[in-house]
Amino acid sequence: MPRRVLLIANHDRPEIRAVLPEFRQWLAQRATIVGEFEAMSREQPPTAGVDLAVVLGGDGTLLSQARRMVNFDIPLLGVNLGRLGFLAEFHMTDLFTASHDIFNDGVELAVHSHMLIEVHVFPKGADVSDGAAARERHLALNDCVITSGPPFRMIELFLTLDGEPTPSVHGDGLIISTPIGSTAYSVSSGGSIIEPRLDCFAITPIAAHSLAFRPIIISPRTSLIVSLERANPGTTMVIDGQVFAALRAGDRVSIRQYARRVSFVANPGNNYWRTLTTKMHWAAPPTSK
Repeated sequence: MPRRVLLIANHDRPEIRAVLPEFRQWLAQRATIVGEFEAMSREQPPTAGVDLAVVLGGDGTLLSQARRMVNFDIPLLGVNLGRLGFLAEFHMTDLFTASHDIFNDGVELAVHSHMLIEVHVFPKGADVSDGAAARERHLALNDCVITSGPPFRMIELFLTLDGEPTPSVHGDGLIISTPIGSTAYSVSSGGSIIEPRLDCFAITPIAAHSLAFRPIIISPRTSLIVSLERANPGTTMVIDGQVFAALRAGDRVSIRQYARRVSFVANPGNNYWRTLTTKMHWAAPPTSK
């Protein structure tokens, strides 16, 4: 039997609108399309009776849909029509090749399961143990970034790990990333590349005003609270590079592992280490003419 599929497409991108009619027709010959959803819509997509969500777009589209769909236990298959395609593992040709195994309900899907970060922002004086007291709540698949913002003066952040105070961070901010997000902003700021099969947080400073503050990796069971001791008017928390929330001095940001996970359909012709080499140019030497 064919799998029941929800088709999610980013209509804001002309290259996706151009291929969508032909792709929809191709998909309907191999799967039962039970619904179609515009990725940038604020509505909740239909999920009843869905076995698999096919997401047309790039890594950004897949990030937003992962946060949206994580509570429905529906695997996501990312079809890359973007620039990098690190999270969205399938190109069109890959999908055409693997379509029989992917859309046949009698074949078990190979999936990668990934943790998410749950972020609560508490105003000054609020009880951080009471989730209802949070001013904002967000989920992140890649990372939660606290950044200085205009007028871009140095900010001061105070970390508490399992209730134990640690040294303050003076600089442009802090990145808390998941393993799958370790190859995004974190690695650009000197953080480690973390194998996605691990569960952990990476804490990476942004331009720390210290020679001694190094990135650290902690267990996802660690209670992590970031207190804003000093902030700028434009200090901002950024979720996956897509969701923005203003932060003020005295705010506290509680970060923990989310209780649910998101699953991405694995490309049988793909490999994480090969992707690092080919798309991220891992350890590539300088080129010369």
